[in-house]
Amino acid sequence: AVMWRAVAATASVPAWRVLCRAAPPPPPSRRRAVTMAVSPAAGLADERVETRVAGLGPGQPVTLRALATDERGCLFQSCAHYRADDRGELHLGTDASHGGDYTGVEPMGLFWSLAPAGMERPYQRFVPRSTGTPMKVEMLVHQGHSLTGAIHGPVVAKAEVERWFTSPGVRRIRLKEGGVRGSLFLPPGDGPFPGVIDMYGDEGGLIEFRSSLLATHGFAALSLPYFDFEDLPKVMKELKLEYFEEAARFLQRHPKVKGPGVGVIGTGKGAELALSMITFLPEVVAAVCISGCSSNTVADLHYGEMTLPGLRFDMNKVSVSDTGVFDIFEALDDPVNPANSSCMIPIEKAEGHFLLVVGEDDRMWKSSLYAELAIGRLRQHGKENFELLSYPGAGHRIDPPSTPFCQVAMDRVLGVPVLGGGESKAHAHAQEHSWGKIQEFLRLHL
Repeated sequence: AVMWRAVAATASVPAWRVLCRAAPPPPPSRRRAVTMAVSPAAGLADERVETRVAGLGPGQPVTLRALATDERGCLFQSCAHYRADDRGELHLGTDASHGGDYTGVEPMGLFWSLAPAGMERPYQRFVPRSTGTPMKVEMLVHQGHSLTGAIHGPVVAKAEVERWFTSPGVRRIRLKEGGVRGSLFLPPGDGPFPGVIDMYGDEGGLIEFRSSLLATHGFAALSLPYFDFEDLPKVMKELKLEYFEEAARFLQRHPKVKGPGVGVIGTGKGAELALSMITFLPEVVAAVCISGCSSNTVADLHYGEMTLPGLRFDMNKVSVSDTGVFDIFEALDDPVNPANSSCMIPIEKAEGHFLLVVGEDDRMWKSSLYAELAIGRLRQHGKENFELLSYPGAGHRIDPPSTPFCQVAMDRVLGVPVLGGGESKAHAHAQEHSWGKIQEFLRLHL
């Protein structure tokens, strides 16, 4: 169309005048298109990705964002401020964020800082429920630095990433084996593989993503719910160790499990159950206890004629912030009080090995103190069968790497937001470091 307008405009002008006109100036050189590359575009959820942006102007300010939707449809987002280098490029593995949801060189910062978007209900935790579908993350590059909650500048580049919780060949088998419920994840191949039972805390139900990731790394992992799932009790009033014994024997006897013993990994209440399992069940020879208590809590634990009473929470010791967040840090009965000695798990009886993982800023309860009590009890009986990983600045729930940090989460039982503690960057580093150490520990002792 431009060409035809030019012809029409010169139609009545003598040819010699057209020919003698000065040549038009050359068009301004175009800057190459901005590109964003994330590698691998599809990979395991516990692996790092490499994020690069090219085609920017030297020193150009940009905001990088990540967007993801969980299985309930809740939108999570994160953002960080960067400046391009002299070549107009960015590499999140070497370049620092100057603001937004985190600062400094954080290759995975956009992933672990994902939080509910402003229009969503706050205090929701991003927990993958389906291991067969990936977590899809949209990565965006916006012009300029935009404040959190403000409208972002124009999008100049984008990419999509898939974060998988399982790898090809991993088998997921739903269990109804005697009284045991859950899911068994088996790595590809004939095995035999080291066997691990995986449990979470008082949120109940079946949480599989850690088991699935363990299977991708060569473990036969049994994700074991113990209440609020199928025909298991709806609430955690009392627990029978025979249920966990049946699960341990099932895993130990599975033809693809290495033996002679199996391991257990637990978080919160699950960590405390792991301590009881390795103490009383000869099938369990290694226990990873993340943010656990060295005494039995809340629900009485029965095993044959024996009962370990549960420490109780005193709701009079709960404080509530101006924003309605509950702090239950001081609420659990004191395990050191002689009146509560019957709740103490006699871990000195265990023949296996312990790995205690704690965040020093855990505000759910005093997991650092409880780890010290456990270690003191073992040493008092001449035992050194433990390792401690203690992380300054980390909060309660230390999950596999890049799991979004959640300082305050809605409590399933209380139905109110409860403070879990921690600072996002320190917590993210604890997740990455502990995940490798957990696998090393389990391989060594299984």
